[in-house]
Formats: sequence, C-alpha cells, structure tokens
Amino acid sequence: MSQDVTQLDTAAVATWLRGRVPGVSEIRSATKFPGGQSNPTFRLETDGPQLVLRRKPPGKLLKSAHAVDREFRVQSALANSDVPVSRMYALCQDPEVIGSDFYVMDYVPGRNFNLPTLPDQSPGERGPILDEMNRVLAAIHDVDIEAAGLSDYGPEGNYYRRQIDRWTKQYRNSQTDEIPEMEALMTWLDENIPADDGQRGLVHGDFRIDNMLFHATEPRCLAVLDWELSTIGHPYADLAAVIMQWSMPAGPEGRGMAGIDRAAEGLPSDEDFIAAYCARRNLPGIDNFGFYVAFTFFRMAGILQGVKKRALEGNASNPERALRVGGYVPRYARGGLTAAGA
Repeated sequence: MSQDVTQLDTAAVATWLRGRVPGVSEIRSATKFPGGQSNPTFRLETDGPQLVLRRKPPGKLLKSAHAVDREFRVQSALANSDVPVSRMYALCQDPEVIGSDFYVMDYVPGRNFNLPTLPDQSPGERGPILDEMNRVLAAIHDVDIEAAGLSDYGPEGNYYRRQIDRWTKQYRNSQTDEIPEMEALMTWLDENIPADDGQRGLVHGDFRIDNMLFHATEPRCLAVLDWELSTIGHPYADLAAVIMQWSMPAGPEGRGMAGIDRAAEGLPSDEDFIAAYCARRNLPGIDNFGFYVAFTFFRMAGILQGVKKRALEGNASNPERALRVGGYVPRYARGGLTAAGA
C-alpha cells in the first residue's frame, strides 16, 4: 500500500523542532514544492523563521538512495565556503517522528530558473547568469575536502569504475523493460573507462541551473540545492552533465538548448562554457570529453529508471510526471551512444 507523500505530520515536526531551531514553537503551514522527484520537499511557515524540510519518501527504497543524511552533511560542511548553500539546522534519523529521515534548513528566497535557455531574461542578462553557474561549479570542485572534513565522503579509487558499477546495479534493481541501447551503452562504458588521473574532489552529482537559487536582481547564486548524489569523485562528471543536459531538446520536458541559436540569444556555446571552467581551474583542457558525456547520459538513464519504478510501485512524489520522464530512458541511452561515438 502506497503512502501519501504530499502530506506531512506538522505537529510531530513542530514538537521535534522545538529547541533545535531558535524561535520555532509551531508550524502554521507546510506546502510541498512541485519539484523534487526523489526526496519530497516542503516549505514550512512557522512562528519563527521560514524553513524547508526535505525527507526521504516512504516505502521500500533502493539501498543508498534518497540519502538526506548525506545532503545534510555536505551542506553543513560548505557553510561559509565559496559554494553558496542554505543554512542547515537539524537532521532527524528517528523513524518515530514522521516515518522517515528528514532535515530542516533555512528557506532561501530567490529566483529559480527552470530552463537553461532563461526565456524570461534578456539576451544581455543570460550570459552573466550562466557564467555565475560556471563559477559555482568550479568553486565546488575547488573545495579543500580535507579542510571541509569531507575526505571520507566518498571512497578512494577510480570514480568512474565505482559509479558505473553502482548505476549498473541500480538500473538492474529497477529495470522494468529490456532496452538494447542501454545494454550497449553499459558495455561500452565498462570497456572504455579512462585511467585514474588523480583528480579527487567534491562533485555535486546533479548540477543544473534548476538546482540553483539566484539573487532577485543580480546574477549571483544564493544557494545550490539537491545534493543527494554528491560524493567525492571526479569533477568532469559534473561538467559533462551540464553539457549533456544542454544537448537535449529545448522546453520544459527536455530542458536543453538543442536547436537554439545560442549566440543570438546571449547563451554560451559548449566550447565557451568548458573553456571558462578550465580557465577558472587552471586546466589546459580536457581530453576524451565524449566519455564523460556518455557516462552522464548513462547515469541519468539509471536515475530515470528508478523514478519510473517508484511510480509503478506507487511511491513517486509526482506519479504522472515520474512515469512520463521514466519513459525517456531509451532516449538518454541513445544519447550516450552518440556521445561515445559507438
């Protein structure tokens, strides 16, 4: 039997928050954000500060998925760094409170851009916003993981070997259909993993424009959101994920830039975005970039397959949308094969 992920026991949460968040004794309302397929997220109006609660969904979950404890840890570690994040207050891992783990953080008022084409902005405004996105990405990858206390936030060893093994297993655990393109992509990736080049740092794992909050009038990021897939790994995966997303169709479903005259619209080319990133991190360039893009297509296909499986089991945050995006798995697998040149 599925549980209603749109509801929250505000009385139980309010009792738990007392003494943990200064000035809070009651919750006046809880409104679920429409996004967040993986972890249901709520805006809390209290008698003190406005808060955001992010929880694991109810029901049977894949092992290591929906790691709100990791989200809480990494954002806490990034306080006062060059990476903008919300203020973390408290993490609850007591299932007796609302039935699943959750954490509470400050509500950050700001602009959220759903599409990388920034249709509501003028051509002159778009470039600075995406350059700020580039700056924040480089800042994430330049975090001193030792100083931040994150050196054990991900295993040692070849990040791509580990991730391909992990997402292959996750895909098998949530597989609902036989998809030949996905089988071919997994085989190609398994046979073409680059040698470990020694780069080991913080990676976000789902870095997109819609996972950022910006100042109301300035091209300045106030908070990076949705750290569920973050780990210690190889930074090119995040960069390649941006380029992968931009290759998708423009519009609310694809959320890409395919077919857009970027120069006319004030949007950077892939090459310019990569060059700006390399300049910020003092890199001479990136060899074999097609592998990294193919990898990000594969991982996104694995994520969407999990979304589809949860929808079929009745545990999706937004069931109708989950089933729709879950149907994109073959498209992403084909995109990975194209990036790979396979």
